[in-house]
Amino acid sequence: MAPFQYLRHSPAKSFPLLLALSALALASCTAAPSPAPPSSAPSSGASPTPSASTTPAPPSASPSPDPGSRPLGWGPEQRDEDAAAAAVAAMTPEQKAGQVLLPFFKGNQVEAQAALIQRLHLAGSIIMGDNVPRDPQGKVDVAAMTALNQRLLQAVAADGRRWPGIIAVDQEGGMVARIGAPLTEWPAPMSYGAAGNEALTREAGKGLAGELVPLGFNLDFAPDTDVTIGAQDPTIGARSMSADPAAAATQGVAFSQGMLAAGVMPTVKHFPGHGSVTTDSHLSLPVQPAGVDALQARDWKPFQAAAAAGLPIAMTGHIAVPALEPGVPASLSAPNYAALRSLGFKGVAVTDALNMGAVDKQYPAGTAAVKALTAGADLLLMPADVEQAHAAILQALASGSLPAGRLDEAARRVATLMTWHARTAPAAGAPGAGTPAGSGAALSTRVSASAVTVLAGPCKGALVPGSVRVAGGGPGDRERFEAAAARAGLTVGSGPLVSLIGYGGKPAGGDIAVALDAPWPLQDSTAPVKLALYGRSDAAFDALAAVLAGKAPAPGKLPAAVGPYPAGTGCA
Repeated sequence: MAPFQYLRHSPAKSFPLLLALSALALASCTAAPSPAPPSSAPSSGASPTPSASTTPAPPSASPSPDPGSRPLGWGPEQRDEDAAAAAVAAMTPEQKAGQVLLPFFKGNQVEAQAALIQRLHLAGSIIMGDNVPRDPQGKVDVAAMTALNQRLLQAVAADGRRWPGIIAVDQEGGMVARIGAPLTEWPAPMSYGAAGNEALTREAGKGLAGELVPLGFNLDFAPDTDVTIGAQDPTIGARSMSADPAAAATQGVAFSQGMLAAGVMPTVKHFPGHGSVTTDSHLSLPVQPAGVDALQARDWKPFQAAAAAGLPIAMTGHIAVPALEPGVPASLSAPNYAALRSLGFKGVAVTDALNMGAVDKQYPAGTAAVKALTAGADLLLMPADVEQAHAAILQALASGSLPAGRLDEAARRVATLMTWHARTAPAAGAPGAGTPAGSGAALSTRVSASAVTVLAGPCKGALVPGSVRVAGGGPGDRERFEAAAARAGLTVGSGPLVSLIGYGGKPAGGDIAVALDAPWPLQDSTAPVKLALYGRSDAAFDALAAVLAGKAPAPGKLPAAVGPYPAGTGCA
């Protein structure tokens, strides 16, 4: 999903697999169930330019999780499945249709949303940026946010369900963070790929999720496990952890396991992979030209690892894959859901937001919801009009175009997920449930300090004398830099020029170029010293200032190629 809003040919040897996937898709529909800046394609291994005092090395990645070891993964017991099946069997069609819909609402219309949840029997709600209550200083009003979520949960409970409602949010870190200060500000997810520390990534996932629990959130549409291709990727960018499939898989699973340990359900996204297409699905439909073999070798690796680790939720993206079903968004394509299930995924498949341009332009007035559900989706996120979507599902069910067994299967999966979660996760407000707002600040600092990467320039000693100048960046970036410089003992006003390159920024000159988000703009920078920071939080700027002052090393390694600098470039 996009940073700001949700409107956030196959090789011959693959043909037998496609036939199998199609057969599985057909069976699943009829049987009762059992923002980021642009970037460059990774370079073919060119060495850094002569000015770089860096050591290329492959990004670190551990083996994929052992499928038999699932201490923190999807683990419903038979009692959870039995309870969910019994509850769904007793539901009316109207209740089942509501159970698979997760809507949004506008602004502060909380009471209207609560009434709609109860009337249409909806699964819960997602909270977007414009729903977040704020205090006079513009910070999140934590007490009001908690009360808002509790009101929505009350609406679900009033409908008579035996499991809690879904209260979801988009909180990845970096550019995608609906809930800001006083909660901890986290750097871009690419930081985890640059740091290459699985334990640190798991700890960060737990820290981020832990602060959501006291507010009443139980599901986060994170982490993004897309494998980026670099400067040609206009949508994912620094939201991706790595261009290396194994590293993206390892780091994505680790972050997810940390979230589960804190009591928040993670969501790996966006299957079949959004980091390798060159169109933004928020605006129009991207086409993935790769065949199944290529997808299995690259984009699907993190999702296969997620399935092996037993992670509970996977999001499907609005991407057309001709090798699976030409012209149809994967989120609405039966062969795509069959492909996801063929990887061993047993959890809930949720669509990306159905009000995005890639879907809403072609499938208006509830048709997208019906098509996605029929294809194999279990949870339908943010239909443009949830009442139309609910009515369309009932109409398709009555006409027979939506098999009753498919709706039952989807509703059972969602009910099983929430039954299991309610049994295993501590309730908000219970002893040991969650962590206070802002408690992850020190950990966020460790992440940024572990990720900052030198592409070109010295690896030891101070990079600047006692004073520097600063230019570029976005709103507030220079102010944050100046404050961090002061904390590191640097003055601002004279000396080498540090050029900050923010989200969507252009290549910069000066003496030191610093990419604050994805590192791709550094490939065209003329600065002799180039640093990738992957974040613009206070903690990230502190990490930068410490490196500039020579008070800390820059241990990060490029998780993706940047022009002549191959993946793995960084100080030894």
